[in-house]
Amino acid sequence: MQSLDLNVNQHEKAQVKKKSMMHYINKISPVIPLLILIVYMAIANREFFTVNNFLNISKQSSVMGILAIGQTMVIIAAGIDLAVGSVMALTGCITAVAIINWGVNPVAAVLIGIVCGVITGSLIGLIITKIKVQDFIATLGALTAIQGFALLTSGGLPISGLPQGLLVIGNGNIAKIPISFLVFVGVALLGWVILKHTTFGRNVYALGGNREAAWVSGINVNLTKTLVYAFSGFCASVASIVMLGRLNSANALMGDGMELLSISAVVLGGTSLFGGAGAIGGTIIGVITMGTLSNGLNFLDISAFWQKVILGLVIITVVALDTFRRRVSK
Repeated sequence: MQSLDLNVNQHEKAQVKKKSMMHYINKISPVIPLLILIVYMAIANREFFTVNNFLNISKQSSVMGILAIGQTMVIIAAGIDLAVGSVMALTGCITAVAIINWGVNPVAAVLIGIVCGVITGSLIGLIITKIKVQDFIATLGALTAIQGFALLTSGGLPISGLPQGLLVIGNGNIAKIPISFLVFVGVALLGWVILKHTTFGRNVYALGGNREAAWVSGINVNLTKTLVYAFSGFCASVASIVMLGRLNSANALMGDGMELLSISAVVLGGTSLFGGAGAIGGTIIGVITMGTLSNGLNFLDISAFWQKVILGLVIITVVALDTFRRRVSK
């Protein structure tokens, strides 16, 4: 009997040690690929390791980063938002049309775009929670439908000639730091506060960890999930404003492929695709890693076609690692 108790205690200690080790590995794993990438690129090309280049990476990564903050909250809640790129395109087109065609004040037009983003995200959340459509299917269908609305809004043509004040958001600097990056930092700070310091944030983790347990404990799971998608819509609309400022135009395809990039950055930052675990800090590291990879491939003069191949392999690897990490941690 004593031998049996001893074996049980040893097994429990081994499980605690294993969980502790996995927690430590999960904490540091997002940083390792970034460090390896920076060291390799610094050796491969001396022009890579400069302040100006890192500022350029931060500027180029800002739009994806803002989208990834909203995507982080969705994935922690055990969802996925494949429509985030289309929402970005739609709100960008609405904002540009309001300014150029309707003569709306630019500030009011930006607010209209943001409200549209929140409403669109909320509608996606309601489709998922009220009609009981799976997150993947609902957002996949919304991707096409919303892109159709963006084409209708823009007439299928680029809308250009935006005011200078809007262009500054995408291309201006404050003390050499890109304003677009400061916007990314602001949205990330907002997401961090919501997730870490509000009851709603704790409900998001509970919902992603175990939906039934969250419901039994009194959490309004439908409202929580709807608000999560509303926040993702908000982030998409803010990202569209930054993109408008950078391109000086809007079109219905401006968000193409951004959904996969944002998901990759989130998972690369340590957030589990299965929900219940993740952090904004990890997503920031994931965004910088993706931006550094893209920048490094340009420095190495890799063709755009091969860059797509490499990006696809990175996405597959990241998802496979997340699956492995989840299996080992059980």
